[in-house]
Amino acid sequence: MTGHHQTLAILLFSGFVAVTLGITTWVSRNRRGSAEEFYVGGRLFSPMENGFAIAGDYMSAASFLGVTGLIALFGYDGLLYVVGFLVAWLLVLFLVAELVRNCGRFTLADVIVARMSERPVRVAAGTSSVTVSVLYLVAQMVGAGSLVALLLGGTSQAARVWTIVGVGALMVVYVSMGGMRATTWIQIVKAVLLLGGTVALTVLVLLRFHGDVDRLLLTAAERSGHGDAFLAPGLKYGADWTARLDFISLGLALVLGTAGLPHILSRFYTVPTARAARRSVLWSIGLIGGFYLMTIVLGFGAAAIVGPGSIRGSNAAGNTAVPLLALDLGGGADSTGGTVLFAVVGAIAFATILAVVAGITLASSASVAHDLYTSLRRGRGEPRSEVAVARVASVGIGVLAIALGLLARDMNVAFLVGLAFAVAASANLPVLLYSLFWRGFTTRGAVWAVYGGLIPALVLVVLSPVVSGSPDSLFPGADFQYFPLQNPGIVSIPLGFLAGWLGTVTSAELPDEAKHAETEVRSLTGAGAA
Repeated sequence: MTGHHQTLAILLFSGFVAVTLGITTWVSRNRRGSAEEFYVGGRLFSPMENGFAIAGDYMSAASFLGVTGLIALFGYDGLLYVVGFLVAWLLVLFLVAELVRNCGRFTLADVIVARMSERPVRVAAGTSSVTVSVLYLVAQMVGAGSLVALLLGGTSQAARVWTIVGVGALMVVYVSMGGMRATTWIQIVKAVLLLGGTVALTVLVLLRFHGDVDRLLLTAAERSGHGDAFLAPGLKYGADWTARLDFISLGLALVLGTAGLPHILSRFYTVPTARAARRSVLWSIGLIGGFYLMTIVLGFGAAAIVGPGSIRGSNAAGNTAVPLLALDLGGGADSTGGTVLFAVVGAIAFATILAVVAGITLASSASVAHDLYTSLRRGRGEPRSEVAVARVASVGIGVLAIALGLLARDMNVAFLVGLAFAVAASANLPVLLYSLFWRGFTTRGAVWAVYGGLIPALVLVVLSPVVSGSPDSLFPGADFQYFPLQNPGIVSIPLGFLAGWLGTVTSAELPDEAKHAETEVRSLTGAGAA
């Protein structure tokens, strides 16, 4: 890229960062400093505002950069991510949103401990929530590094490293200063920018092909080098039975994982009532659904216009497909239109990353302070303020995410998010559903459900081709690959449910019928909800 491109991109980046820092500063001067204000913004957001914020939280770098890149490189098989990300919201709408809002206060653990011994359950749920959040953060860091390296002149490793460090520093500032209120408004601004940019690019792609979708798909298949196989299942996941099982495993993780993501669950506490939580989900489904339909057009558009060869040449994982598409649609690298559109899309993608990492960091720091710290400190004297601990935790989580993001900087961001979804579906979803719907569920069952899904998921990832044994691994020079699948969901999700059942049936603890009845009434009616 020329110096003109770089200057424009940096100006747009700086403009968004300045606006979001201004929002954070304004909010920090007008907050009350309570835990409720910091964690959930005082529960004052309307369903529409929260719906836009949920969409902003969910439409991450994995969606805008990673999914479109996978579609551009692998065609039909890349659509699995679109289907999984969207279908997951039906589970959230019908089984989770209202019940979580009525039963919880700040975190996932609040829903579970209503019927259980508090300390072991909070420690288990807090540990799981932090693990999922850090995995999700790594994907955003990788996306930020790929994007800014491209915008600032190719594949400079130094640019990618400093970008990841810079994003980590900004997310700590957003969370520690502004809490949930600032994070929500940043996500709303980002959602509007992202949807507007996606609509503009989709219209330009369709205009390039005169509205003929068949011609778009056929051109994409022709330029892919795979012919009709590009438009049929199996290009990425159909080579053998291992690849097909990986396909099923990834699908399960994407569909079931959303309902266990801590930063998504925490958004249901930011509205005043369960009805408002349900309406928030309806708003978000409409926004997210429209966005994912457009990413299909952008993915095939990138394959047809830019070509998979050029995309791989820029970033082997496909993370830069959308910026390259914008450059071509605007008129090419030497045109003013291409320069402007490229820089605008890059700035929108960067805004996407900043908003998502802020939400994830807030949710994970809340788990550290509200679940882990308060449980482990109980009985050891007066603990520090939860909010103060959460701010310190955001720094530690930021440092950890930066380190892991540097390690995984050459991997596809959508793929990395798939791992986070698998861990969420294995560790968080079983304990959440058992707590809400199983009358006989016990404390041992809750703890076993969390660790019985979390530990196998993490162990299988370590022993998978993701970490070693292949050229694309985190450690390509090592080989301790014993699990053939890249996504552990097909094994670890059933293990989480099995461990929860086994822990309950072998427990000597008698389930508290009165507490279950109280929780059931509260979850369905909202009586006594925070």
